[in-house]
Amino acid sequence: MSSNATSGGSLSRRSSGSSARTVLRRLESPLTTYYLLLGIVGLLVTIGLVMVLSASMIASLKENDSSFTIFLKQLMFATIGLGALAFSATRSIRFWKRVSLLALAGGVALLALVPLIGQGFQGNKNWIYVGPVSIQPSEIAKIGLILGGALVLERKRALLGSLGHALVPFVVPITVVVLGLVLVGRDLGTALVIAAIAVGMLFAAGVRLRWFAIGLGAMSAVVAVLAATSSNRMERIRIWLYPEQCAPGTDLYYAICRQPMHGRYALADGGWWGVGLGASREKWGWLSEPYNDFIFAIIGEELGLLGTLTIVALFAGFAVVGLRLFDQTDDFFVRLVTVGVCAWILVQAMVNIGSVIGMLPVIGVPLPFVSAGGSSLVMTMIGVGILISFARSEPACAAALSTRPTLRSRARALVPIPFARRRTRS
Repeated sequence: MSSNATSGGSLSRRSSGSSARTVLRRLESPLTTYYLLLGIVGLLVTIGLVMVLSASMIASLKENDSSFTIFLKQLMFATIGLGALAFSATRSIRFWKRVSLLALAGGVALLALVPLIGQGFQGNKNWIYVGPVSIQPSEIAKIGLILGGALVLERKRALLGSLGHALVPFVVPITVVVLGLVLVGRDLGTALVIAAIAVGMLFAAGVRLRWFAIGLGAMSAVVAVLAATSSNRMERIRIWLYPEQCAPGTDLYYAICRQPMHGRYALADGGWWGVGLGASREKWGWLSEPYNDFIFAIIGEELGLLGTLTIVALFAGFAVVGLRLFDQTDDFFVRLVTVGVCAWILVQAMVNIGSVIGMLPVIGVPLPFVSAGGSSLVMTMIGVGILISFARSEPACAAALSTRPTLRSRARALVPIPFARRRTRS
């Protein structure tokens, strides 16, 4: 009896040990980065579509007489984003270097049009309407800044030990112009994300750390001035620091307090396991923007702590994959673009989640891949497509992918033999 138990225990330990070794071997595969990027982003977009449908049904019915209008629009943008991701993923590194300055110039040109023909939304003027389609040029400018900035820093790699060469032209004038045009539209949240992109790329380029202290000090002073010169921003900061001032029924409550308060109510109602998918109470007119900036609150209410931790874990996994891609390549341009895209997506996610849970004042940026919004979704998927193209360009990954059957060959394998013979005879 005891010998059987001992042999059974040793067999289970061997099987668990072999399975662990199998998992480790698969993680060491040259295809790991490629598949993890596809998997993580695919899960985030899928969860986002489900939650946009759930969070927008009431508002969509009220505004459009259909519960599915906002969801179908987001599904359309997800489909466009999937096509853009597929196109981006199959381009070469040489292609991205070739179009980088063009992307930067295009992003800046579109931003320059915002003060002239842009449309405002919730105090920010950051949209351009082309017929029935709205475009947010700042999202396009992020891609342009990352690609164009990476090319500039790559060409000046040997000179980055000098402060002047580190600043000119990446910081001044490129980043300053992009930030200035975004701030003309009063979009402080997007400006902070763009500043984080620039800081991350300079850090990855090897700029000396003591210069960052000076730069961050100057940046903090600018942010303080921008906050102090806006009564709305100062009120948001004051409410964030002193939430007890939010008395229900007051003008301040309806103007500023309502959104962050009900966002936290949603998270509290969700508890550990949530109230159930589709069963949110806050989306019934209590929480504004439940399918956009505050969709994380609806996730917490309907799916509970488990749902919110799943989102956080997926973004953490994205960070690990970005670090893995950065470590696998020696191409300076690829490294800088990787850091730029990761800084963009991860900092924006942290700002959004921090605003919802009360760790930051409400700044107003969407949760990447999850929140409703066409420009944000399509451009972030293009950014991920660029990273996938870098992963595919690694020699070991390219060799492994070349041995895999293509979709066309798999489709041919599914064709019945009699049908295939008839086509051959004809």
